[in-house]
Amino acid sequence: MNKAIIGIVITVLVLGGLVWIARPNSQSATATLSTSNNGTLAVEETNNYDFGTISMAAGKVNHAFKIRNTGTEPVVIGKMYTSCMCTTASLLIDGKQFGPYGMLGHGFVPKIGQTINPGEEATVEAVFDPAAHGPAGVGRIQRAITIEHNAGQPVELLFDAIVTP
Repeated sequence: MNKAIIGIVITVLVLGGLVWIARPNSQSATATLSTSNNGTLAVEETNNYDFGTISMAAGKVNHAFKIRNTGTEPVVIGKMYTSCMCTTASLLIDGKQFGPYGMLGHGFVPKIGQTINPGEEATVEAVFDPAAHGPAGVGRIQRAITIEHNAGQPVELLFDAIVTP
């Protein structure tokens, strides 16, 4: 009996440690991030979009966030991932699509390795499935897309919605 309890405690501690190590960076980014390598990744308009009230029955919704390198050096996008499995994100640069990418820790999130040169723009297409959580998924939600890059702190693109059946 004591060996089983000790085994369970050790298993919980190991799993908790793995989850802690694999967690995404929780620091929130601002709409424009200054950097040390003279590359700056800025979000055009806003980094927080509100879908308003959406219905599960109506299906998936999407929003395109525009990002731009406003610095003097290229910015390399390393990884992009979402805060929930109900959300995917794709990166579009020069007509090429990379992704869709999902939640960190739920499958392999590959390195992107794409460059945004000074003055160039890219699009991050966010797709949210309000039906992904089933009947329990009604009410206010907030999700995030995190973009890791070589020019400083990760950028977070956020969206909100009120989900109805």
